[in-house]
Amino acid sequence: MRDKPLLSYELYIAGKDVEGDGWVYTVSSRSLLEDVFTSVGLKRDLERDPASEAAQHPYVIGRCAIASSGAIDLATEAAAAAAPGWAAVPLERRMRLGTRFREELLARQDEFVDMLVAEGHPVKLARWELSCLFQVYSEESLGWYREQMHTEFSHGDRRLIVRRRPDGVVGFHPPQNAPAPSAALAVLALMAGNAVVVRAPRSIALSTMWLMRDVVGPLLDELGAPPGVLNAICGNPKQTLDRWLADPLIDDIFYIGGSKEGLLFERDCVAAGKKPILELAGNDTIVVWRDADVEKAAQALAEAFYGSGQICMVPNCVVVHPAVADRLFEEVRARVAEVRPGYPQDPEVLLSPVRRSERFFGLLKQATDRGAELVIGGLRTELDGTPSQTGVFLQPTVVRVNGLAGARAYDVVDQETFFPLLPIVVAEPADDDELLDRFVDFVNSNRYGLRNSLWAGSDRVIDTFVGRISNGGLLKVNDSHIGFLPYLPSHGGTGLTGGAFGEANYPMLKTSHLQGVSIARGISPHEAVFGS
Repeated sequence: MRDKPLLSYELYIAGKDVEGDGWVYTVSSRSLLEDVFTSVGLKRDLERDPASEAAQHPYVIGRCAIASSGAIDLATEAAAAAAPGWAAVPLERRMRLGTRFREELLARQDEFVDMLVAEGHPVKLARWELSCLFQVYSEESLGWYREQMHTEFSHGDRRLIVRRRPDGVVGFHPPQNAPAPSAALAVLALMAGNAVVVRAPRSIALSTMWLMRDVVGPLLDELGAPPGVLNAICGNPKQTLDRWLADPLIDDIFYIGGSKEGLLFERDCVAAGKKPILELAGNDTIVVWRDADVEKAAQALAEAFYGSGQICMVPNCVVVHPAVADRLFEEVRARVAEVRPGYPQDPEVLLSPVRRSERFFGLLKQATDRGAELVIGGLRTELDGTPSQTGVFLQPTVVRVNGLAGARAYDVVDQETFFPLLPIVVAEPADDDELLDRFVDFVNSNRYGLRNSLWAGSDRVIDTFVGRISNGGLLKVNDSHIGFLPYLPSHGGTGLTGGAFGEANYPMLKTSHLQGVSIARGISPHEAVFGS
């Protein structure tokens, strides 16, 4: 029997809990490692018969109502009805939402982490995901957003304003690998003055519905927001996106997903008159120069394996100066040994299960067939780290690719893999000026563009990178690749990461538009046109 009550969330529309069209159930991530057949059987039994005694099984932790097409439209209509009233609320009051959200996350951080762990996030990474939100909603970041939203100038007898106005109704489509932390970005769209509809992924809806219904919803009530400013539904992705595209009440769609599907969706958005805000795949590069702190650089490289590489902003490729390549491989081997599988509740675990690993082995085979050297890893593993043909984890895997010239011919270098698979490209020997140019060109030629990192000691090398790297939404120098900082963007990028309009993504700015205002007293229009 269960020792805690079953969490249950209906649809949240116009400030009310609304009955859905059936339920989806969440079983604990630990149960999927202990007894996957029982866990899957429980979900199926409950989805057929919600009154089943299976609901009392300790593996079952919650359920979320499923939205029909009518409920999807109802949520959009509620948002459209609430949007004008919320947009008229003074910016300072809306900004208060960000402060209160951070305060509430701080007070309920254990609950937030437990939710993510229940859905399969290793506890150490769940705390890292929470650290992102603490920086996104820090007082420093909120102050910077405030400056971007409204600036005033005096010009003679005129008061001039440059401000951002909300776009209206924003649909949020978070990903399956990090639904709640991604859905939390909807608070920024709310702060901009928009009304939002958040779609919780049907296969992993619980944390998103908890965050929207139990955390953000009450904060909006506290601030006196109109009912309908926030709506949260659990629905089929294609069904929801198709209805959003067809609905004239939707203004923006914030889409997080793969590049191939996302770029097609961008085209459909533009054709339908919607603003697409894309957060797609990443294929991040770390450059290690000859005078880098190699030990610390290896720490950053090991971030590639966190969550088994199933995080868009982890490093995907390394380019190293030949003078320090051998030492870097030694340090990386030592770091890889510390990244291990296990239950997500274990505070030392960093690997996550990989359910579909066929492509991992295909990428590895293509790389070694082309001449890459397997440095470490390359096998499935059991929960305790024992190599196994049937294990649900993958060993952290490093391959050595010799030469920049043909490196992009390797799919493992050219594409986001979403596996614990890291290619380290050792550049051909050349003089440092030539190598520096080639490293810069290599980073800028990446078809993706989320984050890039440099490890170097030379001010000249650092200044060259900072001055010439145009790829990506974030460039970090001698720092954690995946760590978060105030002011700087947590998401967004160029190329296949952000689409045609891609750049660093500040959702408060992306879901609003610039407007200029002039307020004059005693001005002669004729003089204003011809007097100067």
